[in-house]
Amino acid sequence: MGHKPRLGIRWYFVFYVFVILCVTVGGAAGLTWLLNRFITESLVLPVFFWIILLSIVIGGSITTFLSSKVLAPLTSLRKAMSRVAGGDFSVRLEQKSRISEINDIYADFNLMARELSVTETLQSDFVSNVSHEIKTPINAIEGYAMLLQDKQLSAEERAEYVDKILFNTRRLSGLVGNILLLSKVENQAILPELREYRLDEQIRCAILALEPKWTEKEIEFDVELEPVTYCGSEPLMLHVWSNLIDNAIKYSPQGGMVHIRLTAGQDLEFQIQDEGIGIPKDKQAHIFDKFYQADGSHKSEGNGLGLALVRRILDLCGGNIRIESGPGKGSCFIVSLPENR
Repeated sequence: MGHKPRLGIRWYFVFYVFVILCVTVGGAAGLTWLLNRFITESLVLPVFFWIILLSIVIGGSITTFLSSKVLAPLTSLRKAMSRVAGGDFSVRLEQKSRISEINDIYADFNLMARELSVTETLQSDFVSNVSHEIKTPINAIEGYAMLLQDKQLSAEERAEYVDKILFNTRRLSGLVGNILLLSKVENQAILPELREYRLDEQIRCAILALEPKWTEKEIEFDVELEPVTYCGSEPLMLHVWSNLIDNAIKYSPQGGMVHIRLTAGQDLEFQIQDEGIGIPKDKQAHIFDKFYQADGSHKSEGNGLGLALVRRILDLCGGNIRIESGPGKGSCFIVSLPENR
């Protein structure tokens, strides 16, 4: 089914002006001829008078027509924008005008309304999730603190409850830190503190910093890192490697192997492969969403913000991240960064 041809608003005005001129001149000439033929010459008014009279009549008619074609869509847009300003993001405008500019404006408005609706939903979910994630460790800290008030506790029980309080305190601190960092990187478009440094050495430092975790699980590393000098934000990039390595350790089985590669080609590419349970296809699209955790069994070990932060940092760097995974096949995260020229 073919689309109706749509003209720009300037062509409509050109067409209307041309019609006004033709009708006015033709009508004035016709009326003058009729008056000269049927009315005595003394009553005949100048042609200029009829041109003015017809211009007023035709101009009024054309203005009324333009109001329905141009001004009415603008009125609809104004009403729709008032509804959006009032918080109603469900409003949509039908793109049926023959004027291309009106349809373009309506299309942009509909896109804006959809994006605002999605943003509002994400913000509501974010606040809800933050409230839940913060309340969970606070409730745990409160509960164990109340148990510590019991003077009949043994030294072993008291030490266990103190450890639980410290664990939830660290969890709460990590959550708040991630929220603040996420807020920072989501509201900036330029990376701060850019400098050159050895990317391979930074990745080695990130592995060593997590030694207590991989030692406890007896994880082994297969590491091949090409010497790479990179110019970027060192603290933010360290967060990327630390998060990905920490996840690989977390989801690897006891005594598993983690493979890490860094290569320099047309782009810089970092790969980290674990031997965990893998992530099903239907969940891979959501792993970079805030607070999403594909494996609920590790929920107490994280807050679901790590990968969202990783993706946002890489967006700022002009890089990207993707995943190759499947049930029982482990997960491989691949980071690509534009090579410094």
